Amino acid sequence: MEPWLDDLTDDLQSLSFASSTTAADIKRSTSFSSETTTITASTSSHLLPPTTKPHAPSSDPRWAAIHRIRSESPSRRILPSDLRFTRRLGAGDISSVYLAELNDASAMFAAKVMDKKELASRSKEGRARTEREILELLDHPFLPTLYAAIDAPKWLCLLTEFCTGGDLHVLRQRHPNKRFPEPAVRFYASEVLVALEYLHMLGIVYRDLKPENVLVRSDGHIMLTDFDLSLKCDDSTPTAQIMSTDQKSPHIAPPKDPHIEHSQFTSSKCILPNCIVPAVSCFHPKRKRKKKQMQRNGPEFVTEPIDIRSMSFVGTHEYLAPEIVSGEGHGSSVDWWTLGIFIFELFYGVTPFRGMDNELTLANIVARALEFPKEPNVPATAKDLISQLLVKDPARRLGSTLGASAIKHHPFFQGVSWALLRCTTPPFVPPPYSKEAVSDQSCPETPIEYY
Repeated sequence: MEPWLDDLTDDLQSLSFASSTTAADIKRSTSFSSETTTITASTSSHLLPPTTKPHAPSSDPRWAAIHRIRSESPSRRILPSDLRFTRRLGAGDISSVYLAELNDASAMFAAKVMDKKELASRSKEGRARTEREILELLDHPFLPTLYAAIDAPKWLCLLTEFCTGGDLHVLRQRHPNKRFPEPAVRFYASEVLVALEYLHMLGIVYRDLKPENVLVRSDGHIMLTDFDLSLKCDDSTPTAQIMSTDQKSPHIAPPKDPHIEHSQFTSSKCILPNCIVPAVSCFHPKRKRKKKQMQRNGPEFVTEPIDIRSMSFVGTHEYLAPEIVSGEGHGSSVDWWTLGIFIFELFYGVTPFRGMDNELTLANIVARALEFPKEPNVPATAKDLISQLLVKDPARRLGSTLGASAIKHHPFFQGVSWALLRCTTPPFVPPPYSKEAVSDQSCPETPIEYY
């Protein structure tokens, strides 16, 4: 662990700390970045606490607690003295995450704390600023809500939801043979897919998808987290395109143009191209819905940040896309590659290109063909989806042109009601969180990281 994290812990303890208990760092490898960013003196103006989202759910106790504090004065902001840091939950490259609660114990938060001096010494201020700016933009059920940003003299703190279910990396290890069954994979992949689609609509390339960054909320649904490696483009807003579904009819042979998606992925039960307005209603009787599957003659709206390009070498080794490894520049298609690796790992418990060391892993990503283990028995539709997502040429990768809309049409997702994902019963609902329970005693070597 970096020395600055210990210093930061001492600094926070001097404010309000009830316990110095820490969670074990179980991540297989740390996300990394070769980017260096120079921030001018105007940086501090970008790190002021954000305003409250105007349409905060009235049932959210965290917003209610924040509003109570701010109602004391028109200019009242959340201060470090308002928080009580009870436990360190985990540590990343530029931050440490703590469980924090307001002094009146009315709400708990995950507090991502970044030391300003450390950020400056490592030229990481830009990453911290990008994450904060992205969090302010988000308003989606499978992405974090930024409740407050605290700009203290020595450190920055971002308050988001505390997810009692931990992350999918730990949850996977609790399953038999450390693998998820097919229904669970489909559930988690579906929610991650629409979260990525929403980010792409905002002109954001996530770039760090892995089970460790997919958290499980108290209701069993997911929350994608950790945006300090994300690419946010302000100069190239994604343009909505109207695509005729006739082009993707199963009766038409796949086009030869490598930039056009394959035509076979057309059997999704209900399509939600942009997470907001479904193209086909989920409420038609089943008989009529099956009939519509064969017609698909209505337009679909597709939004992909296809103009975003980056030469940065960022991510986690086992999840890096070939175009990142080769340094040829990358765009939003890297998120669909990582989705393929993500689904592969949930099914098999390993990533497909992992080598004896990081150098061999990178060589495998660029040169080695995709192979599937003999065990467990994974359905053919899942293997086909993974194969289409793990195409090394980003121009031919599923989703490279039509984005999430093309992926949703794949037979693996048949039966998914995209408009009703939030109402779908999760495969796992975590038990109520107990402040006395630091980790699950039944799995002492892999304690849950509560983010």
